[in-house]
Amino acid sequence: MKKYITAILAVFLFITSCDDGFEELNQDPNTANDLVPGPKLTNAILRAAGDRFENWRGNLIYSSTMIQHMSATGGVWAGDKYLYNAQWSGAWFERTYNDMVKIIEDVVNQLETDPDDQYAEEMLSIARILRVFIYHRVTDLYGDVPYSEAGRGFIDVNLRPKYDPQSEIYTDMLNELEEATAALGTETSQFGDADILFSGDQGKWKRFGYSLMLRLGLRLIKVDPEASRQWVQKAIDGGVMQSNDDIAFVNHTDGPEGINRNGNGQVFLADDDVRLSDTFINALEDDPRLRIYAALPNDDDDRRTSGSNDPTLQRGLPNGLTTETVQDIPGGDDINNFSEPNRNLITGEDDPYFFQSYAEVEFMLAEADIRWGIAGGDPKAHYDAGITAAMKQMDLYDIGDQSVTDTEISDFLTAKPYDAANGLEQVNTQYWIVTFLNDIESFANWRRTGFPVLTPVNFPGNVSNGQIPRRLRYFEREQTANPQNYQEALSRQGPDEFFTRIWWDVE
Repeated sequence: MKKYITAILAVFLFITSCDDGFEELNQDPNTANDLVPGPKLTNAILRAAGDRFENWRGNLIYSSTMIQHMSATGGVWAGDKYLYNAQWSGAWFERTYNDMVKIIEDVVNQLETDPDDQYAEEMLSIARILRVFIYHRVTDLYGDVPYSEAGRGFIDVNLRPKYDPQSEIYTDMLNELEEATAALGTETSQFGDADILFSGDQGKWKRFGYSLMLRLGLRLIKVDPEASRQWVQKAIDGGVMQSNDDIAFVNHTDGPEGINRNGNGQVFLADDDVRLSDTFINALEDDPRLRIYAALPNDDDDRRTSGSNDPTLQRGLPNGLTTETVQDIPGGDDINNFSEPNRNLITGEDDPYFFQSYAEVEFMLAEADIRWGIAGGDPKAHYDAGITAAMKQMDLYDIGDQSVTDTEISDFLTAKPYDAANGLEQVNTQYWIVTFLNDIESFANWRRTGFPVLTPVNFPGNVSNGQIPRRLRYFEREQTANPQNYQEALSRQGPDEFFTRIWWDVE
């Protein structure tokens, strides 16, 4: 499969470039539509996982620090202190539309308009599910975004797409998932190995589609609880992920092109400044995953080749500190006294990138049972299954003898059993842990649930009124490249600020 990724990208990279804005979106000088859809799907999946540029900025610099998985004293990591950097904040928006959207819209359009009826129906269903995955992350980060007219620059020459209300985007995304999953069967898709998520397994795509429906359905809980329950019930009835074999993840390679590599891993190869937040380290107390997630830097120059896995030595860095103020806390005289993401085990360029995991699904099912009793009526069973899956999921990294054992899982569940009195907080705190490095999702679920309970920092000059931001600000070029639609979005949603709440994030 990894060799196949390399071969596909060699075919496709010559027609893909990093455009600057909607004026350049979907220009087609090399007739990409002449390609069969398989290589395009491969490229779309890799683009959806993100390159170093957008993962560094949107996923890590902002989301991971705001959600207190990570922290940093340096000014580059603006999210740690709720400061505004236009390029960082707008990066996920920029790359979503310049790379991800235009490719997946091209695939969908090709399959919808196939004049020779040469492509099987399930290929369109798979592309529609991937399209929902791409759009739901950008709307969850920014709110109202281009959707119904997006990515169609060389299809219908619309270079200034309107921003759709997030309420309408969610309605359509859920309907898309309902239709696409219903059309899938159980056989191997015509995409075959070009599908680098599931190798064309329609059953796995179907379960992924319903699992996304579960995620999106729960997003509605604050704004429309009844619709939330109905969509969650549809997802459960349709059939969500059943085991770790159903995890949706990209199995990256170490080159030869940048997009083949894990975008997060590329960041950690280039940046030595970030540390794990003490909030995250404290949450992992007595958790066997701590030895996998965390490592103390070495004193030598090559900090990427080794590090202490002794959990008793791990120490998180509080958020909101500078190179000066860190001196005032114990161990602050040397930043290497604080744990970093484990470069030996989980931050390599050939490590997996998770779209959605079975453990996440089990924690959401636990929540569905807590709220409505519609997922079997036993939230403890789902909590236990989620913990087990989350710990076993670590084996997808190349961790050697660091695997979490069955005994360790049993001991953890004995020491930290499901607590019905605090069920929502417990399962969503575990959701926050298992989505580490998938911090756009961590950020969204925290805003939805309020868990885990986080203490914001109030750094001088922050632009969110001393509170954890509720969204990112749009790519600034939109103000001049798509001004009318940009302004209409602001008039409907509110000012383009960190503290403006998106549609589903009501107080």
